[in-house]
Amino acid sequence: MVQRVRSASVSVEGREIARMGEGLLALVGVGLEDDEAQARELARRLVQLRVFPDAQGRMNRSLLEVGGTLGVVSQFTLFGDARHGRRPSYTAAAPGERAAPLVDCVVEAARALGVPVVTGRFGEMMDVTLVNAGPVTLLLDTEKRF
Repeated sequence: MVQRVRSASVSVEGREIARMGEGLLALVGVGLEDDEAQARELARRLVQLRVFPDAQGRMNRSLLEVGGTLGVVSQFTLFGDARHGRRPSYTAAAPGERAAPLVDCVVEAARALGVPVVTGRFGEMMDVTLVNAGPVTLLLDTEKRF
């Protein structure tokens, strides 16, 4: 899930570990079938996603074009399945030892494409604050199921 933001920050145990201004905040979930190619593809899509206004006010500019920052926060709960009962199942989420390197791959691939990146801390309980600009919120799926 990605949100266009005016600003965002991430705190762990009451201490701010990341802060950003205008850009995109990506909450990244890693599934059992995900791999490095998909992580690099996600980074490319995030960096090139045209959701910032041009001179006519149309969403026609990318993160690179506006000089924005990408925030990446791991979030396994994106794979939560709450279709049965009252307690979500997370069996479709990759385990931490598999997911962490793929989240890191998204970060490094985005940096290689030329955008500044700030991150949360994998596996930690984080407080994420943001000002959603628009609001603009999109779901991206490297499997292109939607």
